[in-house]
Amino acid sequence: MEISISSDLRQKVPGFKVGIIEYENIVVGDSPQMLKGRLQLFQESIFFELEHKNVTEFEGIQEWRQVFKQAGKDPNRYRHSAEALFRRIKKQNYLSTVNSAADLNNFFSLEYQSPIGIYDKSKLEGNVRFRLGHEGEEYTGLNGRPNSLENLIITEDHNGPFGSPFVDSNRAPVTEETTEAVQIIYFRPSLEKDSCARLAESLMGMFLQVHGGEGEFCIVG
Repeated sequence: MEISISSDLRQKVPGFKVGIIEYENIVVGDSPQMLKGRLQLFQESIFFELEHKNVTEFEGIQEWRQVFKQAGKDPNRYRHSAEALFRRIKKQNYLSTVNSAADLNNFFSLEYQSPIGIYDKSKLEGNVRFRLGHEGEEYTGLNGRPNSLENLIITEDHNGPFGSPFVDSNRAPVTEETTEAVQIIYFRPSLEKDSCARLAESLMGMFLQVHGGEGEFCIVG
């Protein structure tokens, strides 16, 4: 799988970089109690912090709002997925468990204050490219609604867009039948590559601890 970033995205968002983790021979199921407990405690910790702090004061949330603005998307109307999680917690609408892969994805998205997506690799085809969405483009998201992709950072394969740091499409979600997956970390542009590599390795290590299998990662950008 080759990974590329379009020139217009590089130009509008200098420093744009992503971490790509590919997993094989994994077993997805109910989250172990360890993960459920850590996710719940982390959400409670964030909730108490939000009693004295606005969501937009978190550095990662703020930086990704700026990224959306640079790309041409209003961050007040289109909130990146990490900000959406923080706003749910602020309302004490804590995340319910989905499956081990989705729960771990949410945990690290909260920890890194950045959008993270995970996809069933068997439902993707060809190479992966990051670009800005065009006028008239849309897909049905995991939220069950059509989502405009214009000026949104999107991830596409041979068959078209399937993900974004806003909301993913419903084309390639990870389920309990998934045995190979691709995880995408949308890093803060301000992070150095060495820091990105350490974060990707940490995420991959915990993912493999929970799901078994093998994994490898790369940083692009």
